[in-house]
Amino acid sequence: MIKYFNPSQNQSLYDFTADLQDLLEKHDYMNREIVLICIGSDRATGDCLGPIVGHKLRLHEQRFHKKGFHLYGTLEKPIHAKNLEATVGFIQLYHPGALIIAIDASLGVSNHVGYITLGEGPLNPGVGVDKNLPAVGDIFITGIVNLSGYGGQLLLQTTHLNLVMQLADFIALGLYRCLLRSKFRPALQRAE
Repeated sequence: MIKYFNPSQNQSLYDFTADLQDLLEKHDYMNREIVLICIGSDRATGDCLGPIVGHKLRLHEQRFHKKGFHLYGTLEKPIHAKNLEATVGFIQLYHPGALIIAIDASLGVSNHVGYITLGEGPLNPGVGVDKNLPAVGDIFITGIVNLSGYGGQLLLQTTHLNLVMQLADFIALGLYRCLLRSKFRPALQRAE
């Protein structure tokens, strides 16, 4: 089941954080490493949501103070179509059994543009732009940055940066609050 959150509504951040916490508990996160994989390219405005979220979390890594949390995909080292498969292989090799949270931009219907989605199961990156990429994650978070349909790649390149930044702020803050509030309180590890 996919849940939608409107960042402009006051209660949304609280609801997002609570629902994410429920999913983490369902997946026994206390006894597992957590891997965040922030997918996207820094070359198209609409596709840079994941790397911006990774960048924002990386800026606050000193506030997480326990090992077991790993971050892949930042503005400096984005995870995109050309290196996603290798990154997924690396994660499977070096973090076996980890709980993987995948974050990416997505395209959607007009009344959902500007919303965040949260769901259980793998994320299928690239679907909105007709790319066949490996599914990744146990939990997914997306920000709907533009309309789906014909010309998906062009839509990603003409997306307003302000919208992407608002969605990235919401996701990063929600992850930050959820992970700090939990008993686990992991530290971000530098991606290899």
